[in-house]
Amino acid sequence: MAAAPKNIDPHGSSIPAKRRVNPWVIAAVVSIAAFMEVLDTSIANVALPYMAGGLASSLDDASWVLTSYLVANAIVLPISGWLSIRIGRKRFYMACVVIFTISSFLCGIAPSLGMLILFRVIQGAGGGGLQPVSQAILRDSFPPERLGAAFAVYGMVVVLAPAIGPTIGGWITDNYQWRWIFYMNVPVGILSLLLVSRLIEDPGYLTGQLKKLRGHMSIDYIGIGLLALCLGALQVVLDKGQEDNWFYSPMIATLEVIFPVALVLFIAWELTRDKPVMDLRMFKNRNFAATAAMIFAYGVVVYGMTVFTPQYVQAYMGYDAELAGKTQLFGAALLILLMPLTAKLIRWIEARWLIGVGFLLTALASFYVTTNLDLQISFHTAAMYRVWLSVGLALLFVPINTASYVGIPEEKGGEVSGTINLLRNIGGSVGISMVETMIARREQFHQDILSVHVTRARQAYRNVTSGLSADLFHRGLTQPQAASQTTLRLYNSVVTQAYVLSYIDLAWLIGVMCLLMIPLILMLKQNNPKAAVASAE
Repeated sequence: MAAAPKNIDPHGSSIPAKRRVNPWVIAAVVSIAAFMEVLDTSIANVALPYMAGGLASSLDDASWVLTSYLVANAIVLPISGWLSIRIGRKRFYMACVVIFTISSFLCGIAPSLGMLILFRVIQGAGGGGLQPVSQAILRDSFPPERLGAAFAVYGMVVVLAPAIGPTIGGWITDNYQWRWIFYMNVPVGILSLLLVSRLIEDPGYLTGQLKKLRGHMSIDYIGIGLLALCLGALQVVLDKGQEDNWFYSPMIATLEVIFPVALVLFIAWELTRDKPVMDLRMFKNRNFAATAAMIFAYGVVVYGMTVFTPQYVQAYMGYDAELAGKTQLFGAALLILLMPLTAKLIRWIEARWLIGVGFLLTALASFYVTTNLDLQISFHTAAMYRVWLSVGLALLFVPINTASYVGIPEEKGGEVSGTINLLRNIGGSVGISMVETMIARREQFHQDILSVHVTRARQAYRNVTSGLSADLFHRGLTQPQAASQTTLRLYNSVVTQAYVLSYIDLAWLIGVMCLLMIPLILMLKQNNPKAAVASAE
């Protein structure tokens, strides 16, 4: 009888052939848990006031429900590739699904805010490995020429989840209870676990690495500790900085010192290790360094603009959370339609040219916002902001992820996925923090400028106040009441106009940042469009 066929892994060892599973089935399986994990980064935002009320806490204290999840998530993301090599990718992925599912249930039954925050830390740690491992599985499941299509599917998950999170969260909390935003993860997690256990297998090269490490596995405790300290401090600063007024808060000021010190120590330590927990030497590859900067900027734009429009229409146009979330749905739907087209384009056009066009179109969409933003925009106009933005973003996610693997050894695929996902998430945190901080600071700047022109020395001011006071007097107010109301209305008008100008400044900043990314395409190596992740020519 003929022997069972064998495959040869990249390291030369033979392994028994495994049954072949359709890669699109694998893509669907790994997208399930990844979608729920990304969704959980945004869905809880809307439910925060309900959590605070239900657990008898202040809104400021309840915001740690969001921060704790992001901190734990950020710590696990970059070491997911390292953990996959040491315990097996499939085993690590299933462990993450189990932790995420159980902790989601525990979040739902949490009796106090302290317990909820604790369970959110565990949930964030479990969810942190799902994104990068999902992407690594896709990379190993598809042939090079079809990898762009696989990343397009993954991109739909990453972009759609935060876009619909506020809408789903608002609907659940309005019609049921905030605890159901966590309970909904349980059946999805169980389904994902069953499918992964039956359909996903570790690739040959990873199995070979695991065998080599068995019996003499080293753990970089110092590296993990420094990384956790560095990312934890950064995430708390980004999430709570504006709320606590940055350096005026002793905690934020302390963490702002801890972060750079821990970062320098982490870099120095990891560069001296033979088997680092995070291989920083990959940044010597200028292609990888450029794509890392680009995916960071992509995260800033996606998450920053996702907050931009809903926050604006809620603050100044009276939209509720659900309606504000709907302004993002049309752009998200367009992005889903365009990403498969990008996957086809990347098989004919080099990734770097698609990236350049994508950043240019995104910049133009941001500048378009600055010419049309006012207090009279309709729902259609607000929704179109995200639609125009989606045209450029659709040309970024797939090409950047594809280009990030060019010239990187196959066994480093897990570390590439972890680092790229980490930088995208940190970029998202920076984007959200930038929106909150810049709006607050630029509003004060513009208010000071506008206030100079609102004085009795100006004829226009005297004309407006006399006309408004007379109108209010004829409506039944006394002369002092009319004068007081006139002053109050003018002040409110100045404050509102200052806020609008601060949003315009923010849109300009995002547009300029996108333009600054375009020269980086010159650092990207030429890739073969016929084989999306072939070695650089």
